[in-house]
Amino acid sequence: MEQGHQVAPLSVGVEEAGRILGISRSATYEFIAEGKIKTFKIGRRRLVLMSELKAFIERIAKENGR
Repeated sequence: MEQGHQVAPLSVGVEEAGRILGISRSATYEFIAEGKIKTFKIGRRRLVLMSELKAFIERIAKENGR
């Protein structure tokens, strides 16, 4: 029997994005409203690309780095 491989998700919902970033749901929506985190919709779900989360964190770290 073939063992299944875990595939990393390409995108996550807004609440999961907040958990990944370590911020609250409302803070996540604030960053989205400000255009700092880009999202897209599929049907009724708003999603965030994992690559967008990585880019967001890298931008914030660079802006606030010492």
